[in-house]
Amino acid sequence: MTHVGQDTLGTRSTLKVGGKDYAYYSLNKAAAQFGDISRLPFSMKVLLENLLRFEDNGFTVSTQDVKALIDWQKNPVESQNEIQYRPARVLLQDFTGVPCVVDLAAMRDAIATLGGDTSKINPLVPVNLVIDHSVMVDEFGHPKAFEQNVEIEYQRNLERYDFLKWGSKSLNNFYAVPPGTGICHQVNLENIAQTVWTSTDQNGVTVAYPDTCVGTDSHTTMINGLGVLGWGVGGIEAEAAMLGQPVSMLIPEVVGFKFVGELQEGVTATDLVLTATNMLRKHGVVGRFVEYYGPGLAGLSLADRATLANMAPEYGATCGFFGIDGKTLDYLRLTGREEDQIALVEAYAKEQGFWIDPSVEPIFSSTLELDLSTVVPSLAGPKRPQDKVVLPDVDDVFNKDMAEVYKKSQARVPVEGKTHDIGDGDVVIAAITSCTNTSNPGVLIAAGLVAKKADEFGLKPKPWVKTSLAPGSQVVTDYLEKAGLQSHLDNIGFNLVGYGCTTCIGNSGPLAEPISKAINENGIVAASVISGNRNFEGRVSPDVRANFLASPPLVVAYALKGTVIEDFTTTPIGKSKDGVDVYLKDIWPTNEEVASVMAGALDRKMFQARYADVYKGDKHWQAINVTGSETYKWRAGSTYVANPPYFDGLTMTPEPVSDIIEAKPLLILGDSITTDHISPAGNIKADSPAGKWLLEHQVAKADFNSYGSRRGHHEVMMRGTFANIRIKNEMVPGTEGGFSSFGGEVLPVYDVAMKFKEAGTAAVVVAGKEYGTGSSRDWAAKGTKLLGVRAVIVESFERIHRSNLVGMGVLPLQFKNGDTRQSLGLTGDDSFTIKGVGSLKPRQDVEVLVTRKDGSTFTFTALCRIDTANEIEYFNNGGILQYVLRKLAA
Repeated sequence: MTHVGQDTLGTRSTLKVGGKDYAYYSLNKAAAQFGDISRLPFSMKVLLENLLRFEDNGFTVSTQDVKALIDWQKNPVESQNEIQYRPARVLLQDFTGVPCVVDLAAMRDAIATLGGDTSKINPLVPVNLVIDHSVMVDEFGHPKAFEQNVEIEYQRNLERYDFLKWGSKSLNNFYAVPPGTGICHQVNLENIAQTVWTSTDQNGVTVAYPDTCVGTDSHTTMINGLGVLGWGVGGIEAEAAMLGQPVSMLIPEVVGFKFVGELQEGVTATDLVLTATNMLRKHGVVGRFVEYYGPGLAGLSLADRATLANMAPEYGATCGFFGIDGKTLDYLRLTGREEDQIALVEAYAKEQGFWIDPSVEPIFSSTLELDLSTVVPSLAGPKRPQDKVVLPDVDDVFNKDMAEVYKKSQARVPVEGKTHDIGDGDVVIAAITSCTNTSNPGVLIAAGLVAKKADEFGLKPKPWVKTSLAPGSQVVTDYLEKAGLQSHLDNIGFNLVGYGCTTCIGNSGPLAEPISKAINENGIVAASVISGNRNFEGRVSPDVRANFLASPPLVVAYALKGTVIEDFTTTPIGKSKDGVDVYLKDIWPTNEEVASVMAGALDRKMFQARYADVYKGDKHWQAINVTGSETYKWRAGSTYVANPPYFDGLTMTPEPVSDIIEAKPLLILGDSITTDHISPAGNIKADSPAGKWLLEHQVAKADFNSYGSRRGHHEVMMRGTFANIRIKNEMVPGTEGGFSSFGGEVLPVYDVAMKFKEAGTAAVVVAGKEYGTGSSRDWAAKGTKLLGVRAVIVESFERIHRSNLVGMGVLPLQFKNGDTRQSLGLTGDDSFTIKGVGSLKPRQDVEVLVTRKDGSTFTFTALCRIDTANEIEYFNNGGILQYVLRKLAA
């Protein structure tokens, strides 16, 4: 059942499609009252419809909000008008989903303690959780790899899966897609999303409205390619949305990205998205919507559009949106959606103005233009997804960017027990992975064709390369097998390893011990080439320093060549079985070849068969025997799932927020600190605070699993916060990794934080630009809070992390007037005092008093980045969950 507003403006109307009546909220009727909207960007029309449907005489949405959004066209910059937006549904993956369900279970306990009704803690909108982040590439390069990785995955994660199955049986509107089905964004694209959503209102009438969602993974934006407005939020915001809280936001700027021309022969969608990402980062789109338009759209498939939309977090935008056209309908039909649903999408889109009309150019805040014919084969790296490198320059970029750690004179070194050696620039991981590319049949068929040609030449990957194929859905296996390409991929080492994110989120699994040893004992700068979307330092593998993003066919080619320090376009990638040099051009398929194979390999029945019972799962999932209950029975001694301390001692009335007095810096950091740097991710080291805690709790090192898999346990996660192996805390110069300083002693960040707590000292974090860029990891904020950090003071924030800090009751402050940590000379010896914290207003100036070691003082002005009135409420309640809980209990 959907909640609807009061319809003060009288825009509710009836749409007849195929003999059925649907209620809808007419944008044309709103336009008749407030002005023409024909040139309003599609993404803004989605927000407008949402305001019309939920308008409730100003309690959360007023008619003035509607007017402000339509009037945005007169001055299309970020508005100071705050609006309340309610997405139709929520998408979760299991790493971020487990803590969401943990929090809901904890909220049920807490509301019972406050004397409230536990049944109020239930999702009010549909929630789909897809278990896709847990599979690791332990086994690879052989026919049993998939089967064995599934077995290992269930052994490692059974307790988590048991808990998630409890959630699916105990929470209303909560649906868990079992492991081995696919990646959440591809499952969303191919099955869950409907483009136009329907539900019944209080009177039993079917209401049609745009399909919208938020997701606890930053690449939720992929669904924008299907005309669905969705973006990543932290788990904290997602939980609030589940519980009926609107997403509070300012009316954004919308940047138009115009495509003209068409892609040239041999150029892939990956090359296009890496080019667009580079352009958009340079333009500056953080916190803005991006919308694609122009005549060049006609030549891009729906999967190409989804690839572009997927990378919105990498270019920094909230979303990367597309309108609806015939390509949208074709894709819905191909992927098995019902014909009456497709008819509704077409009728609704045309009636409401969501249908692409090439003759209408929307009003945008700013625009960019790209001639598709100028796109060339490209990679991104070696450290950031926005750093595009054209294919012939990869070797030069490696030599230049890795110069500080790369000894060009260094000889290759032997690998223990092997007949081969290894050296700088060797590709030790080549992975076809990630939602960005495995959702696109064009680039996967191309990879299969490269494998076929290479196999026919008798080429093999270099012996030091770890190869893997991890598609985002089972349909990929079906079409690769039908096209006769999977056998060739198998022959050159790209056997199926699992259906999940794998290498892209750091689940690359260990390198062979002799290779890892040779790399680490000799300081070798090894490389990875992956078809993923993230290549931040320390993410892919602790053994790999240079990481490049590339299209799936280039991943295959790099596995064969085995190095990034030779020009790929002018030197051979290997020798054929006849001893002849083989070049990239010899194995690269034509666009016509790709299109021909794709046409014969994909069909609607594949999708219908694979998604017929998407929640059933395999024999392992079916064997998990769980019954539902009102509250969860927490297991004593569990190291995976525990009741978090957020609601300890919670009372109905929040305590006043205290001032921050003489807080000490826990870390002083540079620019581009990602959520990978902040949030626990990847492997757990035995000598780290988290590793020591696990060992103390009788967990063998072999069973540590990853930080991601332990997100349901705050004791592990707070110990792993700021523990990234590549983070550089300027308080401890010359030291790399998660360390800080206490009384002149260098200690792990967690240990210093605990010493501050024992001394009753608050902590702050100071940093540079783009703080919190990367994945939508709520633990980056939760861990910060649990370490005792009261404020984070930086030059600029990335969108999701700023919001998550507020959601955990941590004060985000932004330097003003050109001030930086360097210009102010801030050090670990300084103390910070901030008064008036309990009476803050959105985006007000805040005076920060700094006391030096010698007792001298000075002040600087910072901008309070609590951006909206709703966020002030959350902050004053100690966090968004405490706010919601008190509201529901009342």
